[in-house]
Amino acid sequence: MRERQPCVYLLASQRNGTLYVGVTSNLPARIWQHRSNVAEGFTAHHHVHVLVWFELHETMESAITREKAIKAWRRAWKVELIEKSNPYWRDLYAEICG
Repeated sequence: MRERQPCVYLLASQRNGTLYVGVTSNLPARIWQHRSNVAEGFTAHHHVHVLVWFELHETMESAITREKAIKAWRRAWKVELIEKSNPYWRDLYAEICG
């Protein structure tokens, strides 16, 4: 994964747990920030640190548009999105850093 790559991602606290949708241009660094609780906020408060899904985009504008759409989805649709590519809710962090 190149250093600057627009991306939408989903974090979970655990399988079928609390979900968080985010967007970034540097996924490995952003996930590290979530895991380290660098900034106080939703993910730190709810212990949402497991990267369960991500999608790469060509532009930041398209990533932001997709993030907003997913945030508006029902929870069941987000779970379905995760389980299409990650049925066991594996933590994908090692895959993006390797």
